[in-house]
Amino acid sequence: MDFDGFYRDTSRRLLRYAYGLTGDPGEAQDLVQEAYARAWQRWRRVSGYDDPEAWLRVVVNRLSTDRWRRIGVRRARAAAEPPLPTVAPPSEDLVLLVRAMRELPDKLRRALALHYLLDRSIAEIAAETGASQNTVKSWLFRGRTLLAAALEDPTVMAPEGARRAR
Repeated sequence: MDFDGFYRDTSRRLLRYAYGLTGDPGEAQDLVQEAYARAWQRWRRVSGYDDPEAWLRVVVNRLSTDRWRRIGVRRARAAAEPPLPTVAPPSEDLVLLVRAMRELPDKLRRALALHYLLDRSIAEIAAETGASQNTVKSWLFRGRTLLAAALEDPTVMAPEGARRAR
């Protein structure tokens, strides 16, 4: 029997078997794919077995056992680590700033984030966005102006979900 025919005849059954072992369709597909890759590499020898499909089931079973072992090790390691320190909630100013940023038009928000959060120069922002440097300067000016107005009076920005004209 050739490998392609063997695969067509057995792949659905092997996938059901792997799903039964893992309970996770994605993980089952990964295990089956790995098992067939190993079978393909050893096809001359595997095709000579009385039951090549049984060999595949053994491979899937071992891969599944290794998966559960890795999960157990990760859980044990995570349980042994001290808990992460609690993080203080964001300040009211930060919440207001984020809310105001969300209401900005996309281009203005992107320019402000690149310039002030990632320290990109106007020339770098222009190159990344494909806009001229004067356009980037305009976006930064308009963005700062809208943010300032929104932070002074939160009713200045459009309601959630609505956008000002670009």
